[in-house]
Amino acid sequence: MQPIADAFRQRMRELGWTDGRNVRLDVLTSNGDYDKLAADAGRLVAARADIIVAMGTPSVTATRKHTLTTPVVFTQVADPVGQHLIASLARPGGNLTGLTNFEFSFGGKWIELVQQLDPRVSHLTVIANPANNNTTEFARSIRAVGVSVKVGVEIAWVHNAAEIREAIERCSGQSAGGLVIFPDSLAVVNRTLIIELAAQFRLPAVYPFRIFVQSGGLVSYGTDFKAIYRQAAEYTDKILKGAKPADMPVQAPTKFELVLNVRTAKALGLTIPVPLQIAADELMD
Repeated sequence: MQPIADAFRQRMRELGWTDGRNVRLDVLTSNGDYDKLAADAGRLVAARADIIVAMGTPSVTATRKHTLTTPVVFTQVADPVGQHLIASLARPGGNLTGLTNFEFSFGGKWIELVQQLDPRVSHLTVIANPANNNTTEFARSIRAVGVSVKVGVEIAWVHNAAEIREAIERCSGQSAGGLVIFPDSLAVVNRTLIIELAAQFRLPAVYPFRIFVQSGGLVSYGTDFKAIYRQAAEYTDKILKGAKPADMPVQAPTKFELVLNVRTAKALGLTIPVPLQIAADELMD
C-alpha cells in the first residue's frame, strides 16, 4: 500500500496540494477484512471527508452504503457500468468517477501466461475471494477460456489463510497443476503464504500485481499501480477545484505490466520463452 500512497501524495504535491498544509490525507487499509472496510467507510463519511479515494469494487460498495453524495474517486474497479455503479463511462452521474482496471476477459491472458511458461499444465486452481463482487464474472470468464483451451479450471473460494493453504495443497495433488490468483486484498495480504506454497509444491502461478513477483512469485500481468494513483490524484485535484464527478469520464488504464521472476522460473525448472522475455516490462532476478 505504501508505494501507491506515495505515488498519490507525490502527484498531489506536484498539483499544489501538500499533506498537512492545504490538504489532509488519511490512508486506511483493510488488510482483506471487509468488515473493517465497511466501518472505515462509515467513519470517513461521518467525518465529512471532502473526497474519498476507494480502491476496488468492495471499497466502492462499502462507501455507497454510507453516502450517495460525497465525491468518490475509485480505482481498480472492473466494469463499473455492468455492476450498476455508474450510468456510463462518458457521464458517470451521481458521486462516482475514477479508473477501471481489469476487464473480465483478463482470465484468458492469465491462462495463456501459465501455458507459455509451462505447457504441461492441464489443470488450474483459481484462488478467489467470494466477498469480492468481481469474482463471479471473473470465474465465469476463466472457466469459458479453460474449456476452449482444454485446461481444467477449479475455482477455490477462500475466506482466510487456512482455506488458501487447503486450496493450494489440493491443487498440488492434481497432475500438471497450476495456480491463478485473482486480484483481491485477501490475496495481497496473504501473498507470502501463497508464494511459499507455490514454491513448495512446485506449482507455476500467475498473479495480478507486480508486488507478488517482487515477493518471489513467478509472473504477474496487471495494471501499473503507480500510474493509476497518479491519475487518481489528478481527478482528486479537479474535484477539489470544483469539478463534479458526475461529469468526469471514467478512464481505462493505459498501461499493463508483464513482470517475470527469472530466479523463480529457474527454481521451478522452467525456461522463460524468448517472446515473453522480449514482451516483459521487467525481468527480476
